[in-house]
Amino acid sequence: MTKPTLYLIPSFLDENALQALPAYLLDAVKACSVFFVENERSARRYLRSLWKEMIIDDYEWVTIHKAEEEVRSLFRQKLKEGRTIGLISEAGCPGVADPGQLLTETAHAAGAIVRPLVGPSAILLALMASGMNGQQFRFCGYLPVDGAARAKTLRELENDSQQRNCTQIFIETPYRNNQLLETILQTCRPSTRLCIAANLTGPGELIHTRTIGDWKETFPDLHKQPVIFCLHAH
Repeated sequence: MTKPTLYLIPSFLDENALQALPAYLLDAVKACSVFFVENERSARRYLRSLWKEMIIDDYEWVTIHKAEEEVRSLFRQKLKEGRTIGLISEAGCPGVADPGQLLTETAHAAGAIVRPLVGPSAILLALMASGMNGQQFRFCGYLPVDGAARAKTLRELENDSQQRNCTQIFIETPYRNNQLLETILQTCRPSTRLCIAANLTGPGELIHTRTIGDWKETFPDLHKQPVIFCLHAH
């Protein structure tokens, strides 16, 4: 029996920026017979944009949600059958601030071949473009929603950044970006640097690194835009 294989297939960050995806992804897509995806409808549309001749109904589709045990059980069964599986999250790279790590862990436990494929990761693109320390960095995910807890966390991240010379990377739900930025400007020291990386790879891409003091002079409207924040304190 063919050894089961899991391809970790990156997706676009902006649907108008397919050029950011390497051509060799198509070879992996064609090798798969079943796809575990975060959103079936958008995954189908995405793969058809890569491969217009793809006959969607020739493939099995499983929505992973949060990789409930039912999904993991089905995933194990496909691995036992020796299938080649594609894993696709909604944006960027599966398993990196996106669903997928639990199924990848399951694949390793089953002795399957795991093949990560190159594609755009908003976290790494923002770090690359920030001009901040790329040797020491930490992705913190979402900060607390509560205002007091959020400010406390920001002060802790700022202090940790200064002590460890570490770049702190975090995100927010797009409709709360402006509120987060306001809290950052109110909480962090004027000399601390903040990189705002919005709409990465897309036509409206914006990437600027400035001190908190300088950002207070120019407050960008980030409402409903995908943004990565990078913070570095001296």
